[in-house]
Amino acid sequence: MTFLPGRGGWRWYAAVLLFLMGIAGFRSGVELSSGLNLAAEGWLAHAYYSLSLFVVSGVDLGTPQSGSWWGVSLLWMAYFGAPVLTASAVIEAVLRVIAPERWKLRRLKDHVVIVGSGDLTTSYLRVLRRLDPVVPVVVVDRRFDAGRERELVEGFRVLALAGDASRDFLLNRMQVRRCRRVVLLGDDDFATFETAVRVLDRYPKLTGRVVLHCHNLRFMRSLSESEVAKKCVTFNAYNFAAVNLVRSHLLTHFERTRTRDAVILGGFGRFGQTVLEELEQHAPGELESIVVIDVEAGRRMDVVQEQNRLRLDQAHQVFEGDISHPEVWRQVRERIDLNLGEPVIILGTGNAAQNLRTALWLKRNWPNCLVFTRTHDASELTRHMAKEQNIQSLSITELLEDNLPEAWIA
Repeated sequence: MTFLPGRGGWRWYAAVLLFLMGIAGFRSGVELSSGLNLAAEGWLAHAYYSLSLFVVSGVDLGTPQSGSWWGVSLLWMAYFGAPVLTASAVIEAVLRVIAPERWKLRRLKDHVVIVGSGDLTTSYLRVLRRLDPVVPVVVVDRRFDAGRERELVEGFRVLALAGDASRDFLLNRMQVRRCRRVVLLGDDDFATFETAVRVLDRYPKLTGRVVLHCHNLRFMRSLSESEVAKKCVTFNAYNFAAVNLVRSHLLTHFERTRTRDAVILGGFGRFGQTVLEELEQHAPGELESIVVIDVEAGRRMDVVQEQNRLRLDQAHQVFEGDISHPEVWRQVRERIDLNLGEPVIILGTGNAAQNLRTALWLKRNWPNCLVFTRTHDASELTRHMAKEQNIQSLSITELLEDNLPEAWIA
C-alpha cells in the first residue's frame, strides 16, 4: 500500500529511482563477489535482480567488486537504498496498524476542523456532506459520548478527537495551519471565543475562515465590534433561523395582505427577539400592532432595548404569562380583534408540545390567523398536524440547514 501512486508520496519515486539504478548497474557489466556474470543477461533478468534488492538486499548476488566507477556507484546506492526503503515501509505499516489515527492526522490537508459534537455539528455536517462528500473532517470535543462519537465517525466519516481545541498540542495535531476552515460549535461561549483568538493569533491566514457559533445572543452582540469577531463569521442559531423565517415567509405574507397586520409572538427568547427585530427593520409599514407574550416578557424586553435593537417609536404590547393560559389570550383579545384580517401568531417557546397544542386551539377558534408552531429538530408529528389543521410548522434545525451559506462551508 505504501508504494501506490498518490499514497506513498516520496517512497514511490524513490523506489522507481532505486530500481532503475539497479538495472543500470547490472547492465554496465559490474562484477559481483559471488562470481555471477550478469553483463550478458537481458533486460528482463536485470529487472528481476534489481527488484530482488528490495527483498534480499543483494545477499544472494554478492557485492559489487569491479567495473566502471559509475556502475559500481549506482549499484552500491541501490544495494543500500532498496532494503532501507523496504524497512521504512514495513515500520510505517506496523505503526499505522497500531495507531491509525496518528497517520491520518499527519496527512491532513485542506480539511475542515469542527470544535464541538452537539446537534449543531450534526446539522453542519449534513450540509457539508451534501456539498462535499469527500473533504476530510476532524471533530474535536473535550469529551465524547460513545454513541455520539460512533454516529459522527460512521455517519459522516470524520476523525473524532478528545481534548481541548485551544491547546497548542491539539492545534498542531489537527494540522490547523493546513486546514480549509475552522468551525467553532462548542457549548461554552467564552471558551469558543478563546479558541478563536488562539487560532487566529497563531494562523492569521485563517482570517475570514473561522465560523463561530455563540449561544448567548447578548454576549455575541457585546463582542461584535471586537477584533476577533470581525475576523470570524459569528452567528447564533436561533437568530439565524428567525432572520430567515421573516425574510422567506413573513415578508411574503405581508405583501399579499392588503391591510396592516397584527403580529403576536408567543415566547420571547432568542428566536422571538430576532423575529421582532427583523420585522421592525424590514416591515415597519406593514405592522398594525406587535404583541409579546412570555413568562418573563418584561425583563426580556428590557434586555433587547438595552442593546438598542428596537424602534423606540413602535408600540409594543407586552403580556406576562404562559402561552397555554386562557387568561393571557383573553387579555390579548381585549387589545386586538383576532377576527380581523390575517393576524400572524408565532408560537416559539422551547416547549414543542405546548406550542403545538396552543396552535391547534388558536386555529380552531380563529381560522383566519396564520399560526406558526416551532420545534427545534424536524418533527414528523408537527408536520402531519400542520397539514391536517392548516397551521405552519417551523423547525430551527431546518431553517438553519436550508439557509446555511455555502461560503461558510466551501
